[in-house]
Amino acid sequence: MKRYAGDRTIDGVKVIVDGAPLDPGVDVVEFTMNGFEWSYEGPEPRQLALALLLDHLGDRDKARALVEPFMAAVVANFDNEWELTSADIDQALAALSGKAVA
Repeated sequence: MKRYAGDRTIDGVKVIVDGAPLDPGVDVVEFTMNGFEWSYEGPEPRQLALALLLDHLGDRDKARALVEPFMAAVVANFDNEWELTSADIDQALAALSGKAVA
């Protein structure tokens, strides 16, 4: 199970997956050149949502299709520091699709 984490530090925003920097996915869609952000809806949180979904799903088309609802429901609600697992993402995606998760 992968572990994603984000933090606002004195050196700027840091987002990692299993201890390594998360690929922003700009080769798929570049919503912004300003990197990642969260806690609101906009291009930087949208880029983070895409990156999380790309890494988790491994499917460009599904990730692009889910960016907006995932950004609004999950990324826009992150605190300054946040942590998310693969299971958390699966649960959020199931909730967005209206399916119950056991």
